[in-house]
Amino acid sequence: MLKDITLGQYYPGESIIHKLDPRVKLLGTIIFIISLFAFGSIGGYVIATIFLFSVIRLSGVPLKFMTKGLKAIFILMLITVMFNLFLTPGEALVHIWKLTITKEGLRTALHMAVRLIYLVMGSSVMTLTTTPNDLTDGMEKGLRFLKKVHVPVHEIAMMMSIALRFIPILMEETDKIMKAQQARGADFESGNLIQKAKSLIPILVPLFISAFRRANDLAMAMEARGYHGGEGRTKLHPLVYKKIDYTAYIILVLYLIAMFLAGRFIRISLW
Repeated sequence: MLKDITLGQYYPGESIIHKLDPRVKLLGTIIFIISLFAFGSIGGYVIATIFLFSVIRLSGVPLKFMTKGLKAIFILMLITVMFNLFLTPGEALVHIWKLTITKEGLRTALHMAVRLIYLVMGSSVMTLTTTPNDLTDGMEKGLRFLKKVHVPVHEIAMMMSIALRFIPILMEETDKIMKAQQARGADFESGNLIQKAKSLIPILVPLFISAFRRANDLAMAMEARGYHGGEGRTKLHPLVYKKIDYTAYIILVLYLIAMFLAGRFIRISLW
């Protein structure tokens, strides 16, 4: 399960998506996520599906590798779907003991499942095709207008970049700790939910200790190299928009227009 987490990993490649400016990919990801919640029609989902899978195809990242990250959110998605399925009032469809599945609950559960899946896949496209350094530079330059209101943009971008970079490292560390505990006779599979939660304590304690130790080592290394923030620092590879980036912006505008028209004029009902 831990190896299935793709968020924070980078998939090397020379595709069109890899070559895009990180600011374009950041804005495109934000626009895609907002569109999923703003335009919730069937026509909108069809357009979002075509857009997402076209981008995945252009990125050169295998679809199996992309969908592998969905296993990590399966429990969260299941809980979300169950809550919406049984707790949404409306026209009753099925009665299960004291629980009732309503027509509105089924519709909401399907919407939430699709949104969560596309949200994870859309975010994974950005992180898999963008190095942490490029992501930091893109966030810092794209949000530099916030410096006028004294928002520490560079520090925020640096923290997010470090967090993304540490996700695969911590997952690997967790996997090593679990294997070490299992070799000593630990059982993480049997028992009820409470027993399984208690069995995770021997994993969490050394994991937190390792995470704090890594954070302390990183802080000491940055101080030893004279790091003092983003003011006055230059870039080895400054971000410059190219023709392909302007083309991508035009495609994003066309995508938003298509989503708006689909939500306003295309009315498709499954029931």
